[in-house]
Amino acid sequence: MRRRKSKSARQGEQGIVVLLVAVVLLFIVAAMAALAIDVVTFYTARSEAQLAADGAALAGARVLANSGMTSDAANTSLSDAARPIAEAVAKQVAQNNGVGGRNLIAGNGEVVVSFNDGDPSFGTNPHVTVVVTRADLPTFFARIWGSTTATVKATATAEAYNPSGADALNPPTIPIAPICVKPWVLPNMTSLTEKIFDENTGAIQNTGLLGLTVDAGGGLTGLTLTCPGGCSPPQTAQSWRFFPGKQTSFPVPPTTSLPSCGQGLTSYQQSVVGCVQQPVSCGLNSGVDLDTTSIATNNDTQVAVTCLTHSQNNFGDKIDPLWSPGQPFQYVGGNDNPVTGAQGAHVMVSDSLVTVPVVDVAPGADFPATNPVKVIGFVQFFLNPTGFVTPSDHVPATIINLAGCGNTASTNVIMGNGASPVPVRLITAP
Repeated sequence: MRRRKSKSARQGEQGIVVLLVAVVLLFIVAAMAALAIDVVTFYTARSEAQLAADGAALAGARVLANSGMTSDAANTSLSDAARPIAEAVAKQVAQNNGVGGRNLIAGNGEVVVSFNDGDPSFGTNPHVTVVVTRADLPTFFARIWGSTTATVKATATAEAYNPSGADALNPPTIPIAPICVKPWVLPNMTSLTEKIFDENTGAIQNTGLLGLTVDAGGGLTGLTLTCPGGCSPPQTAQSWRFFPGKQTSFPVPPTTSLPSCGQGLTSYQQSVVGCVQQPVSCGLNSGVDLDTTSIATNNDTQVAVTCLTHSQNNFGDKIDPLWSPGQPFQYVGGNDNPVTGAQGAHVMVSDSLVTVPVVDVAPGADFPATNPVKVIGFVQFFLNPTGFVTPSDHVPATIINLAGCGNTASTNVIMGNGASPVPVRLITAP
């Protein structure tokens, strides 16, 4: 009898052990699940912080690129005035990003922006570094260990690179290859005697061109075709009068990417209206051929530019009316800007900003000298800078940037992005 009681008691004890183990495992699994939720929350917030830092750094660098400062590296007043604008835009972009369930607040140190302004290369290769910190990220289940908050931090650095001032970057210069380049090819001349770039080094010959509304001579201001209606060579090279590029060099963008006003236009016009994705690089390997059989007319160009700049009703984007020479360029969205919220506000980018290649044709030479041509630099213009419709005989254009590359030609290039000859890219993003 005693043995049977003892055996029954032990059986009962074994059941209690199984129950205790199950309870303990339940608590362990629950704790691990709770910790996993906090870890996932932390890593999600970390990714959000990195995206915020990346976007803010790129936005700040884009402001510096479009300010014109990299085209006049010696003008410290220009770069000093451009920095606070870039900082404000970078912080604004960062603050528009949510991290851990709320937007960042720049005023309490959650967004810190800095520049490499102590570096000799700052004028032509400025860096914008953005550090994003969220120190009060709430925890949930980790509170049982006494941790009520966690900290996430992310850093990103973006650069704007202009090869024209590459002496500060320790040569050899790395060439650039912009995209969205317009099918207009300019000779290397600002007048009958002056050049835009040194054809060997790419150095800008006159930084005073920044902010200039170009003059094609002969009483005709602005950009215009060298040979409307027929371009059989040779042609006399004239300042700010461009040669049309072949469609093989400037292929038509997909019609789905064109605005409605560009749907029924010619191939040449559609290459003006849309973003040609084929990059154009420096040197003879640029891939740019001139269309010596072109029958494009000035009216073809005017119609396309009006469509591009959304200026049909005289409400296109414009250069800030308060801008003055020597100050950073800023742009104001017109009432017909297709981007919601851009109308009447300062904008970082605009369809009126275009890049045009410059080829090695000196003042007084025939144009074209060779075909394919040798690209030695790029000029960025703001078309129709007052926002008005394009006139019938020329395209008003203000010079925003100059980026020369000379005889440099390499398979190692910095690809452009958008409509700027000054590439902007992330160089560090841990």
